[in-house]
Amino acid sequence: MPEQAILILGAGGHGRVLASALQLGGYRVIGFLDAAESAWGSRCLDLPVFGNDARLADFPPDQVQLANGIGSVGLPALRRRIFGAQRAKGYNFASVIHPRAVVSPDVELGHGVQVMAGAVIQTGARIGDNVIVNTGAIVDHDCVIGAHCHVAPGAVLSGGVSVGDDSHIGTGAVIIQGIQLGEQCVVGAGAVVIRNHAAASRLVGVPAKRIGTQ
Repeated sequence: MPEQAILILGAGGHGRVLASALQLGGYRVIGFLDAAESAWGSRCLDLPVFGNDARLADFPPDQVQLANGIGSVGLPALRRRIFGAQRAKGYNFASVIHPRAVVSPDVELGHGVQVMAGAVIQTGARIGDNVIVNTGAIVDHDCVIGAHCHVAPGAVLSGGVSVGDDSHIGTGAVIIQGIQLGEQCVVGAGAVVIRNHAAASRLVGVPAKRIGTQ
């Protein structure tokens, strides 16, 4: 457990889920920062919303760790930008593993990875920096997930799947064993991917078909 306090960037839905997971794990969450001026000075899960990112000056890197509370429903450009900007300033991002997630001991987790309630990550998997493995998602053995990806709630990646950086795997999507997806792919909710696809593919349907590029 980190000794530093944790400050969450974003007080929306994903940020609140992170706060809850961290509190259940016994971590010390001190509050939120959020771009919405209407939220400043309010309380969220009984934690203060201090203001926007300008208030980070009040919380130097040697005093806090950050948690990336920005979710995504498509390509995670904003989430990646926030992560990169604050890492460049010297901040570390906490890894968030919900107490009811199952992560095999030999899994390689990158910096700031978030694994939500009911998620399962099996042996041999490698998860890149700033990845979300969301509620109830399954990442089976020997999968490789690139940096900044979001595996949405209930998605299933069978064994040996590879997903390129900055991709989004939609809610309830299924990717069969051994499939390779390039960078910046978006797999629609409920899609079933049965063949490899190049970077920037947008995939929907059962079985999934490419309907364009990002």
